[in-house]
Amino acid sequence: MVAIPVTRSISIDSDELLESFTRAGGPGGQHVNTTDSAVLLRFDVGACPTLPDAVKTRLAVLAGSRLTREGVLVLRSEGARSQLLNRAEVRERLIDMIREATIVPKRRRPTKPSKAAKTRRMEGKTKRGTVKSLRGRVTD
Repeated sequence: MVAIPVTRSISIDSDELLESFTRAGGPGGQHVNTTDSAVLLRFDVGACPTLPDAVKTRLAVLAGSRLTREGVLVLRSEGARSQLLNRAEVRERLIDMIREATIVPKRRRPTKPSKAAKTRRMEGKTKRGTVKSLRGRVTD
């Protein structure tokens, strides 16, 4: 039970991560047919006791289609030929995703254009319309 630090206040137990290994596709020659180098990491977001509820909801939004109906985040890595490198890469992606979910987005304050900006916009439209109307046939 090794704790994986995510932020100063959040850490994940390695027991919460379920890793399975499969054969990776793509190039690699004969070596790829004999080793299980691809890593499939499963992390149950809802059952994690160290994640606050707000982080869980933001993580669910960030995960998108990688989150199952049961609330399990599934990440796959098969970029490297080494199982060890793929394990490190998929864990780092999970940690980055959780760190991104800890950032609280700033609330947008609705604003309105000023009266001067509206006037400038309308003057520009009028000027442009005049230029376009002068492009027609010349009538005497």
